[in-house]
Parts: sequence; structure tokens; C-alpha cells
Amino acid sequence: MPTVELNNICKSYNDNLVVNNVSFTVAQGEIFGLIGPNGAGKTTTIRIVMDITKPDSGEISVLGESLNEATKNRIGYLPEERGLYKKLTVLQSLVYLASLKGIETRLANSRAEELLKRVDMLPHKDKKIEELSRGMGQIIQFLVTIMHNPQLLILDEPFAGLDPVNTKLLKEVILELRSQGKAIILSTHMMNEVEALCDRILMINKGRIVLYGELAEIKSKYRNNSVFLDFDGVLGEIEGVVGKKNNGEYVELFLDRETPPQKILEQLLSWGVSINRFEVSTPSLNEIFLQVVEKGR
Repeated sequence: MPTVELNNICKSYNDNLVVNNVSFTVAQGEIFGLIGPNGAGKTTTIRIVMDITKPDSGEISVLGESLNEATKNRIGYLPEERGLYKKLTVLQSLVYLASLKGIETRLANSRAEELLKRVDMLPHKDKKIEELSRGMGQIIQFLVTIMHNPQLLILDEPFAGLDPVNTKLLKEVILELRSQGKAIILSTHMMNEVEALCDRILMINKGRIVLYGELAEIKSKYRNNSVFLDFDGVLGEIEGVVGKKNNGEYVELFLDRETPPQKILEQLLSWGVSINRFEVSTPSLNEIFLQVVEKGR
């Protein structure tokens, strides 16, 4: 059973259809990327999953049931707009906000110290939130999100404002949570992080689904029919190659529609060409994102 299942969700504001017949599932132990340009309908979709906003039509199942208060306590939500009590200490913040999810104080204290140690922030536990740097505050906000051991995590722009060290740390923790079987919805404009972390993605543009599925399959669908080649020697005429582009350290070979990359490699090896690099060209997710958005304008 999927952790999250949306079927044919629609939502309008003032006759403006902002979510248009959106359906998707999120599995246990999966990092699911929710992407799209500004104003595409991502935030509204998240708010519908969280039961903050009601859809006009469609069906939603979260953790195998319709949303209720008990179900909501099994969800961890990191909103894009952060909010912690500035006068509380780090430890007080974690314990208090965990108590709102039904976590007993002694267990919350133990859990808080364990998580602070994991992110190398235990020495800062008695500092007030207002004394923390922006990046440190964001790490604490993330810990608040996972303090009650939720089964579903919804993370909206979790890496915004983090330096490379804290970004790496946060990614490690997210991957650990996936390995524990958590379902994670990740919404961000940082396509490189989506590409590094996500198993599947959903891209919304103007309220509609424009991409949905496994990242590898999507990249394969949008790839150029070309290969990157770094070699020693001289290249002759290669059957199936219709163009070449010298990029300095490597040559890009453009193939006709009938020729698979494997056939090119077989030809080169049969000629005794010394190959240092042979890589099928696939566009980055950022390139696909731009291509799809431009097409939708």
C-alpha cells in the first residue's frame, strides 16, 4: 500500500484552476521529488496532502487512511517559511514541539540529545534560537520535523540557505531516514539535489502533471542521441554517426535514430581505438526542467 496516494485532485481559487487532475503515489522507503516552476501548484498540492487545504474534488489516502489527527501526528512537515520560538533554547524548542506531537518529556529529551549529537550540535543545546546562525537554525528546524519519528516526511526547500557542509550533513540524514523505511516528499528548486537524492519525481506546470516517473527513465527519454568520447588515436568515418562536436577534452558524437550507442562502441573497439571515456549523453534534470517549462509557455 502506498504511503501517499492522490487520485484526480483538483483545486481552484477564484475560478483559477491551480491543481488540475493531479494523481501520484509515494511509496514507503522512497524519496519522491515534487518539482515545478514558481506558481505551478506545488505548495497547494503539499497543503492538500497535509489537510491544510481541502481539494475541490479527488481522493487522498495518507498512511493507508483518510487524514485525521492521529494520522497527522505521523507526518513531519518542514515548511519553506521557517518558524521557531526565538527566546527558547535549542533543547527547549525540540522538546516542546515534540510534546505537541504526543511525545513524553523524558523520551523527548533523550531523542533531542541523540539528534543534536548526530548533527554535531549538542554543544549548542542551551543556546537560544535567536543566537544561532541561519544555517544552524535551519538544521534545528529540520530536527523538529523528525523528532516524533514520523513515517512520512514532507520537506519544502530543506537546503535553502545551507552551506555545503550542512547540506551534505542534511542529505546524509535524509538518506538514513529513507533506509529506515520513511516515505519522503522533497520539494525544491535545486535540481542537482533532486537528481542526487530522488528515486522518482513529479513535475507540475500550470497545475498539470508534465513529468512523472523514475528519474532514470525520464532522463533516458529526454537524452540526446549522442555519446561523449575521449580517445587516443585517429577517428575515421563511423557508421551511424551523423555529426561530431569537439569539446576540448572529449568529442561528442551525434548518432542517427537507428544506431544504438553500443554499436558505436563495438566499431571503435574493433578498430583498436584506445578509449579513455565512452559515455551516453543524458541531460541533467535542470536541462530537462528548463526544456519542459519553455515548451509549456
